[in-house]
Amino acid sequence: MAVSFQILAYFTAIFIISRLVSIIGISKPWINMSPKPLALDISGKLSVDPSAIESASQDFGHIVKAIPEAVLYPSTPEDIASLIKFSYKNSVPFSIAAKGHGHSIRGQAMANNGVVVDMTSLKKHRNGTGIQVSSDGLYADVGGEQLWIDVLNTTLEHGLAPVSWTDYLYLTVGGTLSNAGISGQTFRYGPQISNVNEMDVITGKADFLTCSPKKNSELFYAVLGGLGQFGIITRARIPLEPAPKGVKWVRMLYNDFSAFSRDQELLISINGRKDKNALDYLEGSLLMDQGSPDNWRSSFFPHADHPKIISLITKHRIIYCLEVVKHYDDQTENTADKELQQLLKGLSYMPGFMFEKDVLYVEFLNRVRSGELQLKSQGLWDVPHPWFSLFIPKSQIADFNDGVFKGIVLERNITTGPLLVYPMDRKKWDDRMSAVIPDEEIFYTVGFLHSSGFDDWEAFDDQNKEIMQFCDKAGIGVKQYLPYYTTKEEWVHHFGSKWKTFQQRKDQFDPKMLLSPGQRIFNIN
Repeated sequence: MAVSFQILAYFTAIFIISRLVSIIGISKPWINMSPKPLALDISGKLSVDPSAIESASQDFGHIVKAIPEAVLYPSTPEDIASLIKFSYKNSVPFSIAAKGHGHSIRGQAMANNGVVVDMTSLKKHRNGTGIQVSSDGLYADVGGEQLWIDVLNTTLEHGLAPVSWTDYLYLTVGGTLSNAGISGQTFRYGPQISNVNEMDVITGKADFLTCSPKKNSELFYAVLGGLGQFGIITRARIPLEPAPKGVKWVRMLYNDFSAFSRDQELLISINGRKDKNALDYLEGSLLMDQGSPDNWRSSFFPHADHPKIISLITKHRIIYCLEVVKHYDDQTENTADKELQQLLKGLSYMPGFMFEKDVLYVEFLNRVRSGELQLKSQGLWDVPHPWFSLFIPKSQIADFNDGVFKGIVLERNITTGPLLVYPMDRKKWDDRMSAVIPDEEIFYTVGFLHSSGFDDWEAFDDQNKEIMQFCDKAGIGVKQYLPYYTTKEEWVHHFGSKWKTFQQRKDQFDPKMLLSPGQRIFNIN
């Protein structure tokens, strides 16, 4: 809850900014600063309340803690611009981080000794205007603070929906667009950053700009996948298509990785956006000896089949699960099964281990929610999450399977949580954007979605480090998704040929390096 500053607004503003600046050794900062505009404009929306500071000091990862000096609860995007302008124009600026749902893992949405902007505050002041579907139904203008679940529910009221999603919908639009936004739809429709027409962005110079491929295009491509380094997204124009009614949902089990990966690559080779023969979703995962074959991401397998699946896992130690979905509407409901079976004909899954469901479209997209609520009720959601996500070139995924899945992961035997592995098509990405992917046309995403206790997360972190060391030694051209590095050299290596452009864009749009300090790209000590 933001502190209400009235009579003392002016002096409170001086106090907050004084604290921000005194940290880096400037005495009597008010001599060279002019906090009065801040006091008049947004001082009443800045909070130094201990509960606000504590909330802004942590994220979903529960690994990193970074304590800001204040939290801004904006009512309008202009409030954010005022804060950035105030910092930018001072001789000793302070850092600023936008925080949406706080689903970062390593403090990427934090600002140690700076100001965290609570983006969800905007939602409270939009008065239902944060998601606007165009009259022609071609797009929705969406506030950067809006959750994707709300985008889905609002657009469905018009019989429409975006086409690219993340597996978990309780994330903000600005947050996923600052990374990439990937899921099982990516092979066909591209990541979420490939499905944006236009954005409103507040840069690190406090410029409030509308950008698109044709207008302020350099900023447009910089921000998409830009890890929050160039600006704060306050609006995104998301294209829409007619929403499906339901989905045919199938999982198949494999004990051979070569057959598993070969079938995945075959299925994603049919990936035209308008191709009625293509699947609409494809993901792969690993099942290991951890009790129930279901996990918090979804409860899928019939309980009656659990014993035989567990027996299979016990025998082989690793079972590979291929998960696919085919959408249908009123016109295609009667033919969807036949089309899906034709697509799956000739695949090499284990006989007797295909499982099917027919569910509503919204139920499929929001499948993680029930697992989240169950974990929350058990006190198992707000725990450390030493997640680790990678992009692996297709030519080296078999080596990764042998060295990591069958080697490191089985040897350590500490994996708790889903382990995803599925392919994507480079052609569905735009190389002008800041997001980094491997050079090969087909590459895999691998996600170790660990959960741990507060006293043992380091064991998972050690495993993550061992995996990276294996990749380096084996010459696997791995790229981190949701990257975290501790040295500038590692960041330069991560961006590769894009580093020079990334740095130039930083100089252009955030020359004082105010934004997203938690990413530790330009401010590593």
